[in-house]
Amino acid sequence: MQTATEGSAAAPRRVDALLAHYAESHRHPRNEAIHCVAIPLIMLSLIGLLYAMHPWVAYAFVLASMVYYVRLSAVFLVAMAVLSLVALAAVQAMGDRVLPISAAIFVLAWIAQFVGHKIEGRKPSFFEDLQYLWVGPLFVLSLLFRKLGIRW
Repeated sequence: MQTATEGSAAAPRRVDALLAHYAESHRHPRNEAIHCVAIPLIMLSLIGLLYAMHPWVAYAFVLASMVYYVRLSAVFLVAMAVLSLVALAAVQAMGDRVLPISAAIFVLAWIAQFVGHKIEGRKPSFFEDLQYLWVGPLFVLSLLFRKLGIRW
């Protein structure tokens, strides 16, 4: 007699299901390439805009994001923590110009994202669920990790 788990494949991990769903609207090579540039820039600019409000707002956002990532994957958590620290250092290096630089990057990167989705012919995933705003950076990392043979 077979048990329920013997007769079926194991359910995908939540992070894998989120990435698979995200990938459905990011298959066109140009859209994927645009996302690989625009998503890190959006992440940087968002941290910069929050930092311009008050540094602790940016720190709180980064911390809240890490709470989300810790629930998905230790490998992604570590990678996102490192990238967030790099972004915070870059934002601090912008000094008095953090607001205009971050605002310009934010607008231009989002325009690029929507151009990519126009090319793709599919709407952005976050229109369905806002958590995909946090999945986007993981998607970019997953592409890099696949090339490097890193499992998450």
